[in-house]
Amino acid sequence: MDLLEQVKDGVAVLTMNRPERLNALSRPMLDAMAEALSRLTADPAIGVVVLTGAGKAFCAGGDVKAMAEGAEFQDPLEERAQQLRGRMEVSRWLHEMPKPTIAMVRGAAAGAGLSLALACDLRVAGDSARFATAFARVGYSGDFGGSWYLTQLVGSAKARELYYTADIVDAAEALRLGIVNRVVPDARLEEETLALAARLARGPRIAYRYMKRNINAAEHGSLKDALDLEAWHHTRCGMTEDHREAAKAFVEKREPVFRGR
Repeated sequence: MDLLEQVKDGVAVLTMNRPERLNALSRPMLDAMAEALSRLTADPAIGVVVLTGAGKAFCAGGDVKAMAEGAEFQDPLEERAQQLRGRMEVSRWLHEMPKPTIAMVRGAAAGAGLSLALACDLRVAGDSARFATAFARVGYSGDFGGSWYLTQLVGSAKARELYYTADIVDAAEALRLGIVNRVVPDARLEEETLALAARLARGPRIAYRYMKRNINAAEHGSLKDALDLEAWHHTRCGMTEDHREAAKAFVEKREPVFRGR
């Protein structure tokens, strides 16, 4: 199977599983990912989604071997573009689903693989992680939302540089640029990422949903729009059992127990 799924303690881990190809994207993998993200979005038992790759890489992006064989160019242009746009919905799911998403990155995250990592809310990198837009190396302009996500994270000038040069960015530089949130030793990558995921899964899920909506809106909206949204969402969260439990726990000097209600 090109995509593996494991669920524990409210955390779903999706593993891209073509290690012999550095988890290069395939249509079955992307179809399975789209199905899984749609289903997990609607599953109240799931609080957090982690995306990672099997073996020594996160995802090397498109399958260059398949490109070289010309397998991608059998359909008319319009049809190919529409098919690609459909597969790219996985990036939108990762960015917009009302639950925190975390990319757990070891080794290469390149091309569309980088785009998928950037689509997630948070990125935890092992010290072996390497990031590259890579598209210029194969004469492509880029897909899966990477140009949008990277511009949001590092600004327009740096995003242009990284796209035009396809330079490789190591884990330390990625942390400095704000491409990743944390860098940990490879040996502790899974432990640290899943601990963060479990912590978030125990958190106030309704509040997280509205936080994510606020921040996504802030990426392209005005201050007035952000203030309007914050007022509605903050008031909504104040009506939850989770808020009442957290306020009670604060007064009683204990940790709150959130139930997503």
